[in-house]
Amino acid sequence: MLALVMLINRAGSMVLPFLGVYMTGYLHFSIENSGIILSFFGIGSVLGSWLGGLITDKIGEYRVQSLSLLLSVPLFCLIPLFKTEVGLAAIILIQSIVSETFRPANSVAITKYAKPENITRAFSLNRMAVNLGFSIGPALGGILSAISYEFLFFTNALAALLAGLMYIKFFGKRNKQASLKPKKVKEAVAVKKENSPYRDGKFLLYSFFCMLFSICFFQLFSTLTIFYKDTAHLSQQSIGYILGYSGFLIVLLEMGFVQVAEKYFSLAFTLFIGTVLCGVSYVMLAFDYSVLTLVVSMTLLCIGEIWTLPFISTITALRSGENNKGAYMGLNGISVALAFIITPYVGTMTADRFGFNMLWIGTGIVAVAIAAGFYFVIPWMLKKREIKS
Repeated sequence: MLALVMLINRAGSMVLPFLGVYMTGYLHFSIENSGIILSFFGIGSVLGSWLGGLITDKIGEYRVQSLSLLLSVPLFCLIPLFKTEVGLAAIILIQSIVSETFRPANSVAITKYAKPENITRAFSLNRMAVNLGFSIGPALGGILSAISYEFLFFTNALAALLAGLMYIKFFGKRNKQASLKPKKVKEAVAVKKENSPYRDGKFLLYSFFCMLFSICFFQLFSTLTIFYKDTAHLSQQSIGYILGYSGFLIVLLEMGFVQVAEKYFSLAFTLFIGTVLCGVSYVMLAFDYSVLTLVVSMTLLCIGEIWTLPFISTITALRSGENNKGAYMGLNGISVALAFIITPYVGTMTADRFGFNMLWIGTGIVAVAIAAGFYFVIPWMLKKREIKS
């Protein structure tokens, strides 16, 4: 049910990939200013991840997810009313804060309902729902945006409303039952104090590498779509189809590829090879942008994503304790959210001043360095724990 709620929510998540195109093509903002505005989504993501992690450990994941989904509805409807750079940056910041509080709470819910031996597959199932929604959303978004950009925002609002109502209906009773557990159990849990992730040096280093990886990977949502439009000369519908293909491919391959990694690879090697593949997928674009190359590049990016993102969550869960999972998930979410601040600005600025070729080659070089960092940091961080996924 968590995955189904996520599927409905993400099926409406067609705004973000098209925000760059919306600002440059419809509102006629410059590429660099569009990147700055997209960075406000990242600032909101950082604040939302921090806030979500903080309040999840205090009021529970049920209330945080319910509030996040329902409050997102009016905010999505307000976005098309803001036509200036300052106004759009402000509403995107507020909407991002509200929507991103959902992520740490959702991750905690997964660790709560999944069996320990199935935790990576549970994260993968949830990501499959995300990507199935993402395969539907952008494909539909490309069609709708060609008619009217307002349809994108209103569809997002409708999807958030449906997801929120379904989540409340299914998990409302379960949350009440959990709150009726004997107080002694709660008191026993409260006595056990665990370290803050903000004082965990090894985890901070690991989260730093997660941030760097996210800076490379999340160009998918900012500079890559602008590249498709301006350099590869794809139509909005075609951009939607190739993004939809990426989500559909992950749905088809993820569970199988995750099981292969769990059976044959260590966590360190899995993140190493996944990060390298993401880097290679971007480097390819510096040398050719025919349709075949774009499809092969996106395929490699999808495989790299499969062998990176779900395992990042698994490693975070392994490092955390029983009573501070929200804080750990929140901090790791912040490291990822920081990329939404840095990536749009650095990516669009590099593309504007030095060209997309320099951007893609630089991304590949950085990705290889990150892969090496993962390979050595993860066994060091988990050396006394299970380091086979």
